[in-house]
Amino acid sequence: MEFLVPIGVCVVLPVLIVWLVMRTRQNEANRKAEIMLKAIEAGVPVDMTQFNSAKKGPRTIKQELLEKFTGACITTLMGIAFLAFAIWAYYCQGAFDTIMDFYGNMPFGLAGGILLAVGIGLFISYFAGKKMLAKEMEAEEKNLER
Repeated sequence: MEFLVPIGVCVVLPVLIVWLVMRTRQNEANRKAEIMLKAIEAGVPVDMTQFNSAKKGPRTIKQELLEKFTGACITTLMGIAFLAFAIWAYYCQGAFDTIMDFYGNMPFGLAGGILLAVGIGLFISYFAGKKMLAKEMEAEEKNLER
């Protein structure tokens, strides 16, 4: 029984995810083909641009920096939350006698420290990138205005 959960998480779950994604793509392709066949049978000219996927175009430098800033905010706040929980659980030891001891809190503290460090690194990267790429962002905005 103890091997069922790791096997389920490591083998079955990824296979199910891949199967679901492929099934969704196949259904989408089948629907597009069905629409095209009906349009051709009816003699209506088919505009192929309607069936192009709505992928985003190239991202600007500013968008990439804002995504980095968002990631920095999320990871920093998660790190603070994990650390706060670990500290709270440690100082409320009486309430967690049988459930958590000091070593029970260590994974939360470790995860919080790692997330906090990654968040701070992303903040540093964001502010350094913003300072270094200021001229490129300004030129890119001028090109977009044209």
